Amino acid sequence: MYAIIKTGGKQYRVQEGDVLQVELLEGGAGDTIRFDDVLMIGGIAAPKIGAPVVQGAKVEAKILGETKGPKVLNFRKNYFGWTRARGHRQRYTEVKITGISA
Repeated sequence: MYAIIKTGGKQYRVQEGDVLQVELLEGGAGDTIRFDDVLMIGGIAAPKIGAPVVQGAKVEAKILGETKGPKVLNFRKNYFGWTRARGHRQRYTEVKITGISA
C-alpha cells in the first residue's frame, strides 16, 4: 500500500519503511508525527482519491533527525568591481514512514 501526502508545499509518494527528507518540521529525533493531508491511497483493489484529502486517512512517521541540503551561492558582480556573495543551506527533517491507515 502506498500514499501520496502533502507537507511543506510539496507532494510525496510514500510506502511503509521509506526514509525521506521533508521541509523542516517541529520535533526532535525519535518523536512520532502524523501527516493528515493524505491526497491518495493506492496499492489496494480500488484506490481512494481525496477531494482534496482522503477522509480518515493518516500516515505515521518517526523523526530520524535533521539534515542540511547543499550550499547554494548567489553571487553578483557589477561592471565597476562591486561584488556580493550570499549563501543559503536549506534545513530538512529526515523521517521514516512507520504506518499508513485509511
